[in-house]
Amino acid sequence: MNRLSRVAAVIGVGHSDWVGDWARVRAGERPDDNYGYGASAFRNALADAGIDRSRINGLIVGPTTAYERMAEVLNLNVRWGDQADAVLSVIQAVTAIESGLADVVALVYGNDQRSVGTQYGGPQAMGGDMFLSYVYHAPWGMTSQGALYALMFRRFCELYGVTERDLGHVAVAQREGSSRNPNAIMRKTISIEDYMAAPYIVEPLRLFDYCLINDGGVALILAEANLARRLSGRPVFVEAVGRYDLNQGATSLEPRLTEFYRPAQQAVAEQIFGASGLDRKDIDVLQVYDSFSVHVPLALEGYGYCGIGESGKFMRESGIGLAGALPTNTGGGHLSESYMQGWNHQIECVRQVRGECGDRQVPDCRRVHYCSDVAGKAVSIIYGA
Repeated sequence: MNRLSRVAAVIGVGHSDWVGDWARVRAGERPDDNYGYGASAFRNALADAGIDRSRINGLIVGPTTAYERMAEVLNLNVRWGDQADAVLSVIQAVTAIESGLADVVALVYGNDQRSVGTQYGGPQAMGGDMFLSYVYHAPWGMTSQGALYALMFRRFCELYGVTERDLGHVAVAQREGSSRNPNAIMRKTISIEDYMAAPYIVEPLRLFDYCLINDGGVALILAEANLARRLSGRPVFVEAVGRYDLNQGATSLEPRLTEFYRPAQQAVAEQIFGASGLDRKDIDVLQVYDSFSVHVPLALEGYGYCGIGESGKFMRESGIGLAGALPTNTGGGHLSESYMQGWNHQIECVRQVRGECGDRQVPDCRRVHYCSDVAGKAVSIIYGA
């Protein structure tokens, strides 16, 4: 994995109009489809990078669109391409650049999930054909993602004494960030009392523990490191990547329910910290894939930012807000900014390192750790100046 350190850098980021499209969809409109949202984000990323599309020779698309069709829509005649989720697309792009398959790669994602009514639970749960853990318990009536995470968090509470009020610090901190983010859908701050007063959706998870569901697109452009320095005055390098899978019992949720992904997270932490020369003290911002708030305390413990069973105390006393010991999901994340399945977190990582986040900017931010722990897989990227 160290071979991929500073091999490539992000030179452009862009996204669609999440806020405007949120309002249009709620008004009954259907502003665009998957490809249109991706194309809108790509145009903005291209402008941000300041390059012509003819310079791009690699393309990775998100799982909601076809590679060949997206290349046509974007008018890209690339020589190499693939399809992947957010975190793996970054790693695959860096790998392709390292191997010489491409030297400028566009990553493009679009999703019209809100306007077309995509289901993430029930008998037609999206992804159930690929990730059997989503539907494993369907014969017993438990199909919603929220129910699965509620079960997980209940066991976590019973083992370590973490409370629902402790978990509330995730939603409160992320609303602080989104309130200062003009691209965030939810801009109103909330207090711990607001959180505790919100209704349960699946006990012990409340309304504010759930991600948004909205339409939108995200795009990033990565270039080979030396080329990135010539093309951009503000490249953000991929400093380290790590991945570890837990496949034993994965379709029955065993990795999630028994050890909360911790063995995989600890193995990834060794890859991105122990072997790279970086340490947790070098990280200025943490970004966590947060389909549900529960991901955050599990990541804090699994990656070693606090001790096992100490995430409640860490969030309560040290803090994960903008002025806390470890600012986390500073743009609002999936809970409050936009649900782009990990793609919007990549943009926030880049903007924090560039120092472009305005009122929510973490001072002197030089490195950001992004982690995604879903479906039995723990994956991380460290971005740096």
